[in-house]
Amino acid sequence: MLKQYFGNHIEAGCDEAGRGCLAGPVVAASVILPKNFKNKILNDSKILNEKRRLELEIIIKENAIAYSIAVVDEKKIDEINILNSSFLAMHKAIKKLKTTPELLLIDGNRFNKYKNIPHKCIVKGDKLFMSIAAASILAKNHRDLLMRNLHEKHPEYNWLKNKGYPTKEHRMQIRKIGITKYHRKSFQLIHKQYKLNI
Repeated sequence: MLKQYFGNHIEAGCDEAGRGCLAGPVVAASVILPKNFKNKILNDSKILNEKRRLELEIIIKENAIAYSIAVVDEKKIDEINILNSSFLAMHKAIKKLKTTPELLLIDGNRFNKYKNIPHKCIVKGDKLFMSIAAASILAKNHRDLLMRNLHEKHPEYNWLKNKGYPTKEHRMQIRKIGITKYHRKSFQLIHKQYKLNI
């Protein structure tokens, strides 16, 4: 079972989804769980199947003291880069929380300070701490939903399956038919030897 970090603080776990994608937004979530919250299944979203993630989303939303989800689109990603966009999405999610946290638990090794709230960066934090794992699930589920909706507009890229990540199929389709307005133009969408149709 995962743990909480400091028991004497109101802790908000923060994580993002979609940082490595070629298309679509980056999505962040922030979750404050009760100190007595326990769940043996809760874990990093990447190691849970979709059915389990959706089940856990209901549990998280029903039990959380506060939770929020925020989106930064591909245009902003191209403007300020993906790292800063990930931080911005987390900041937006933290700002939307109905309860002000006293400590931010950030998945990863870097973060831009948010106001005067102290933070702790934790590598692979979504495999260690409940609030970060909960945030990872909400962020991934929300982004998957957005990409399913975008798939309806552009089924030729198979975003229903790859969710915008750089699979061989996705890159091949970009090379074959070009890109959409949802692709991140600042990313290397195809290998350098190919000419991209923008």
